[in-house]
Amino acid sequence: MSVWLLTLCKGLLLPPGGPMLMFVAGVLVRRRRALLGKWLRGGALALLYLLCTGAGSWLLARPLELLEPPLEASQAASGAQAIVVLSAGRLKHSPEYGNRSVPDFVAIERMTYGAHLARITGLPLLVTGGIISDDADDEALALGMARMYQSAFGVPVRWIEARSINTAENASLSAAILKRDGITRVIVVTNAMHMRRSRIAFERQGLEVIPGPTFYATLRPFDPLELMPTAENLRRSYYALYEWLGLLRCQFS
Repeated sequence: MSVWLLTLCKGLLLPPGGPMLMFVAGVLVRRRRALLGKWLRGGALALLYLLCTGAGSWLLARPLELLEPPLEASQAASGAQAIVVLSAGRLKHSPEYGNRSVPDFVAIERMTYGAHLARITGLPLLVTGGIISDDADDEALALGMARMYQSAFGVPVRWIEARSINTAENASLSAAILKRDGITRVIVVTNAMHMRRSRIAFERQGLEVIPGPTFYATLRPFDPLELMPTAENLRRSYYALYEWLGLLRCQFS
């Protein structure tokens, strides 16, 4: 499946696209099936509101983040041979960086924790991520990460895996690189919500994984303002739903 088609499918199925399609369906059937149309429209608005609240995003994200506990310093030094940092997205043509692509805020969060672990353990880094669009001028995510590690973090990257376009390929292509150097036990760094699916993918490639989750979104105490809809809560709900679908797919592959 092309990157463009995959992006289209995600946009149609996940919020806000999914609730919007549900609302449109309610509008289309309202004349023939008035009650059904009313329920579809009302359900779409209620669902979108819930997904935009902190309470809704918490319900989706919290169970994912509880699947893998935070990494303790003693665990980080327990026989790991390398650190693998997974890519996320990128900002293309950033003018402040000479019109080059740079990692987005999700990738930067992962990179920051990866750099922290590299400094306290002295382990070498592998960054993984390929080209995520069909644009001719796009570059692999891992290349932007390696460049940012060098220029902004002052942390060298030993291996660059620049061909993968999803988590399964992150794991398979990274494992091939690492095994050539005799490395079989690694710390894998990614979002807490993404950690379990990543762990499964890397373990299926024969690697022993020490989870390195970061970027926790649900540790804050509840506040009545969490019932206010925000774009950030919708983003978290989108990401959590995407991960639930990814975990479901893992069970059948």
